[in-house]
Parts: sequence; C-alpha cells; structure tokens
Amino acid sequence: MKRCVNCILPETFPGISFNEDGICSFCLKSRPDEKDQNLRKKYKVKFQELISQKAGKGDYDVIMAYSGGKDSTYTLYLFREIYKLDVLAMTFDNGFISEAAFKNIQKICERLKIDSLIVRPDPNMLRKIFRTASEKELYSSKTLERASTICTSCIGLVKFIVLKTAIEKDIPFVGFGWSPGQAPIKSSVMRTNPVFIKAAQEQLYKPLKEIAGEKIRRFFLSDKHFSQKGRFPWNIHPLAFEEYNEKKILDKNITLGWKRPKDTDPNSSNCLLNAFANYIHRQRYRFHPYVWEIANMVRQGIMTREEGLKKIEPPENENMVRYCKKRLWSGPS
Repeated sequence: MKRCVNCILPETFPGISFNEDGICSFCLKSRPDEKDQNLRKKYKVKFQELISQKAGKGDYDVIMAYSGGKDSTYTLYLFREIYKLDVLAMTFDNGFISEAAFKNIQKICERLKIDSLIVRPDPNMLRKIFRTASEKELYSSKTLERASTICTSCIGLVKFIVLKTAIEKDIPFVGFGWSPGQAPIKSSVMRTNPVFIKAAQEQLYKPLKEIAGEKIRRFFLSDKHFSQKGRFPWNIHPLAFEEYNEKKILDKNITLGWKRPKDTDPNSSNCLLNAFANYIHRQRYRFHPYVWEIANMVRQGIMTREEGLKKIEPPENENMVRYCKKRLWSGPS
C-alpha cells in the first residue's frame, strides 16, 4: 500500500492525493500553527485566566472524562496537581473496560484525592449498539476519518453525558485527554456552543434511538439544558498546549501508581473493545482508524514516522478480536 513519505497516511484514506515526491495532500496543506510554541503558550495563558475567573465557585471546577488510559490519567494529574482544580472524574463503563484499567482508575483517583463517578448504562443496550455499529455505517462519512463507528458511538455518549452533568452541576470546565493529534491547538480552550451541540447531538441521537429505543434519551441533553445557555461549560484539552512526550507521560503516570494493562491493543490502554473496532474498520475501509491522529503527531514532530507505523501496521490480536465478538453476540461468559 502506498503511504505518504512524510506522514503515514495511506492511499486508501478519503480524499488523499500525492505529489510527484510522494507527499500527501494533507501534509502539503498542514497548518504552521501545529508546531507554534507561541500559540501553545497563548492558549495555556487563556486557560489560566479562565481559572482565575471561574474556579472555586462551586462543588467542582472541572469534570474530566476519565477512561483510565495513559493520556486521560496524565490530564487528570495536570488538572489536579498543576492547575490545582477540584476535579470530578467521570468514567463511562462500556462493558469492555480492562480490569487493570479499573484498578488504575481507583488507584489514581485515590492518590490525587479526586471524586470518581462511574456511569454504567445497561450493558445489553450497549452491546446492541456496538453490534450494529460493527455491521453497518451509522454516521456521516467524515467521522470515518477520525474513529471507527464503534468508537464514535461510545465516545459520543461519553461527550454528552459529561456535558449534561457539567450543566446540571454548574461545572465551568469539561476536560478531555485528547492527544495533540486528536484536537488542534485552537480548539484546546473553547466555550461550548449550544447551537453546534444541538446539531451534533441530533446526528448521534437519531441512529442510536433506532437501535436502542427511547431510553437512549436519558443520556442526552433536553430542551431544559439548552435553555440554560449561560451554564454551558468551556471544553479544555490540555495536551494540545502542554508538552506532549509519551515517555514523560508514562513515567509520571507510573509514579502515581498507574500500570499499563497487558490485555489491550497498542492504541488503547483501557478498552478491550478497541482491537475489534479497529479490525472491523480496517476490513471495511482499508485504513486504520487511528491513522489520522497518528499522522498529525508525526507532522508535529511528537513521534517519528517509524514510531507511528509501529502503532498501525501490526494486525489486531486475533484472540482479542474473537473475545470481543463472543462478548458482543453472546454476552458475558
């Protein structure tokens, strides 16, 4: 398969083309701000100014979508220890969280003295959603560039549950552990737009309602929430403006008591379902669902091209794929 000689995007990636030197159209159009340290500093200062205005006025300063993975653990540490915020860590149990990841969640929250909220929807409903997502496309073609259909379903629920909780508890910040390849710098400190959120919610809600029925509504915003525009929080993605060094992140996590699970794939440190989701996506579209994120980090110099290829080239572990397939179609053993 032909790949960009500069990043790692393959010829099967939607909308890609190559120049005569083998450089892809996305590299040729890449933004100079991806490496702009002054811009990173600007958004860090912006966040610090918002903290001085909004923190300390309620029960919590930030609600963090905490998966127990590598990046979200380090982000939790930044919020608590570096920015000195009162944090509510919210974990979405999709039925496939690694046992080791759950131990990490408990250990890290205790170590950082953080309240932990675990949301565990009906596992039968979630398995039905994930089964359907593995069999057909549910969302716009643009979403396929950034994540598998299974992961889009899962993280979409996470986003709206976190946002709903933030509005109801009047929490000024919502935090995510997005890597610099997932979220650009200019979106790292951004006020949630109710109009945009309403449109985004409809795109996710409609297909999920067809699968799960009316009870899926409880995980989304209602008209009551949209009428409280002044309580919509700021989205904060610290890893976009903080230094991102995977070794330093792992080293810091380990000092906090975090241990990397041995039962997850190379692109996840918390979810057992990820390998199956990646396998289905690669079979269906012939490119890895993490390739966009990793290509962005290669362009930014966060990792080498060779390091990026190591994350996406090996095939998924067959045992993990079979395990997830069995769980999805027959339930827990």
